[in-house]
Amino acid sequence: MSLLSSKRPDTPPHLGDPALLAALSAASAALARLDAATALHPLRPALLHRTRLDAARRQAAADGHLIDPWHLAATLEGLPLRAMRDSEWVRDAGALQDAARLALDYHRWLAAPDADAEEQVLAALAALDGQRPYGVPLLDAAWGAWLWLERGGTRPPLRAALVRRWGRVGVLRAPLPITGAAALGPDQSWDPALWVRSFLRAVVAEAGAALDLLVEMERRWLAARAVVAAGRRRTSRAPAAVDLLAAIPLVSATTLAAALEMSVKAACAILDELVRLEVAVEVTHRHSRRLFGLAGLAPLRQAAAPPRRPLPGRGRGRPREVPAVMEEPPEVLPSLPRAGPLERRAFDYGDLEAAMQAMDEAIRRARAGLARVAGTGRADDDAAG
Repeated sequence: MSLLSSKRPDTPPHLGDPALLAALSAASAALARLDAATALHPLRPALLHRTRLDAARRQAAADGHLIDPWHLAATLEGLPLRAMRDSEWVRDAGALQDAARLALDYHRWLAAPDADAEEQVLAALAALDGQRPYGVPLLDAAWGAWLWLERGGTRPPLRAALVRRWGRVGVLRAPLPITGAAALGPDQSWDPALWVRSFLRAVVAEAGAALDLLVEMERRWLAARAVVAAGRRRTSRAPAAVDLLAAIPLVSATTLAAALEMSVKAACAILDELVRLEVAVEVTHRHSRRLFGLAGLAPLRQAAAPPRRPLPGRGRGRPREVPAVMEEPPEVLPSLPRAGPLERRAFDYGDLEAAMQAMDEAIRRARAGLARVAGTGRADDDAAG
């Protein structure tokens, strides 16, 4: 049944429902933990970047467009992806690019809406502000979201408005993209009493995932910084490269060079050294446009395949069957302790700003490139690059 075709009365669920109260308690606790951890955390800009990309991917999935997070990260670097058989890639390249294009459009709503989008976000925010039947921010927002959609409102401005709403009512001090995306999946009931509970459970899952990501980013980042800082000159750019790898799921030498204002050759040398030190891993195994991730934060190798090259001794024509690209087993890494305030203050976080600016530019380029592909109808490797 279509979400917007429901004929249910515009009556908020009864607050005495035990299941609703349990969902509310869990959501409140999850958001409180996330807010306490992120409010003054120095890695907050990097967390915002990563969670916005993940939120956009989840939102696209809820709307019927699936894209793997590592595929999306590689798309931002302009890399052609083939995580399935070649014949399947030919058929599904268009679907992957459509999903990436939609996800990046949703990211724009969360991070930098244009003038028209901003007007729609403000309208959705006003609608949320006008619905306060409970006097409880989380429940009021959930009910306001249901009512917005029931009355014909669209999803992207609502999601962006929810992020702003959390800040207005003091639920989250950082503009983290907690939007309850899973509540809009195709299998969710549109009965308001059931949907509000689904929304709150989705909030719990998103808040928990964001907190887990922050803890793991901090552990891996501090461990990597400790390795590269030993015995280096103050002018070394290796620590800044680690900052970029902590902030971005996958990075190329081109992006690193742009962010740190160095030559691509020098950036390649730094990345190769980080791989040698086991601080970073290469996930592409290509001769050009190689992608790297911070060890422990980039577990899926072969998410992006090497370019096609003829096999020695093979004649002309397409082979009957091309082996699927296999994923290597996840890397097993020791558990690292969580850092405290003293460990965090021991490092300079200034390079994170350059990393975020570089990724904002990469996202703009990827969005423009995918738009050009959609306009020409091409879905081949050259268009992806």
